[in-house]
Amino acid sequence: MTTHPALPGMHPAPEGLMRPALGPAVIQRVLLATDLSATSELATEWALGLAERNDAALLVVSVIDPGDLRLPGGRWRSRVDLVRDDREMAAQALVKRGRNLGVAVTFLVWTGDPGETIVSAAQSEAADVLVVGAHGRGVLGRLLLGSVSEYVARHAPCPVLVVRATIPAETTKAASASRPA
Repeated sequence: MTTHPALPGMHPAPEGLMRPALGPAVIQRVLLATDLSATSELATEWALGLAERNDAALLVVSVIDPGDLRLPGGRWRSRVDLVRDDREMAAQALVKRGRNLGVAVTFLVWTGDPGETIVSAAQSEAADVLVVGAHGRGVLGRLLLGSVSEYVARHAPCPVLVVRATIPAETTKAASASRPA
């Protein structure tokens, strides 16, 4: 099966399969929820591509979860203001990438529970579509930690595109070759 040339990892749907009943949706504002990690890069590519093709604005939202900044026993591993500064500096490269594509990019850093905060951002910023990456923790990880992308998909006020990080073909081949027959 071939992939869609403009969207990494996307396979084309059969003709007419996803045609909206009331005509095409207008996308004016794409919201990308990201932690700016390498695993969220594919979601970033999708969001930039959607915004560019639809001549839409891209709003990038990164959420700082204060619970992730605490060590067992309640001491702080890192200060929220320092994490915020790091995220804002990392976002500048993303803003520049978007602007090089002709996409108006803005960036917000919010603090709170990631799932709830992303849904609130989509509501308050009037997002037409929300793009979020999935880290692929597996069943046990989702049971213990929950899934931000799953929460967002169930509660967001707009359509949600969940982009799973893909495993390179070489890794998959190497893993299957090392398994006993």
